[in-house]
Amino acid sequence: MNILMNILWFICCGLWQGILWAVAGVLWCITIVGIPVGVQCFKFAGLAFFPFGKRVIYGGGTGSFLLNIIWILLSGWVLAAGAIVNGVALCITIIGIPFGLQCFKFAKLAFMPFGSRIVPNNTVGPYPDL
Repeated sequence: MNILMNILWFICCGLWQGILWAVAGVLWCITIVGIPVGVQCFKFAGLAFFPFGKRVIYGGGTGSFLLNIIWILLSGWVLAAGAIVNGVALCITIIGIPFGLQCFKFAKLAFMPFGSRIVPNNTVGPYPDL
C-alpha cells in the first residue's frame, strides 16, 4: 500500500515539495557556513518525494532550537506556507485527506527540521537506533 500511496503522492504534490526542499538546500549550500543546513534540506527533500512508510522523530537540544529559529526566519516559513496551502487544498476532497495530512507533516517539519530524524514506520520507540 505504501508503494501505491508514494507513487500517487509523487505525481500529485511530492515532486513539487521535494523540489522546493532541494532548492532551499542548494541556496543554503552556496555559503560554506550553510552547508550543514543544506544537507538537512536534501535529506528532507528525499522524504518529500516518498513520505509514506516513514515518520519523523523530533528532538534536539539548545543548538537545534537556535538553528530552527534562524531557519524559520530565512527559509522555513516559505516551505511551511506552501505545505499548509497544499494540505488545505488536498483535504477539501475525501480522497485527498491522506495526502493533505502528509502536507501538514511537512509543514511541521518546515518549522523544526533540526534535531529531527527520519525512521521507518515499523520502528518502535522514540529512539530506534539506540
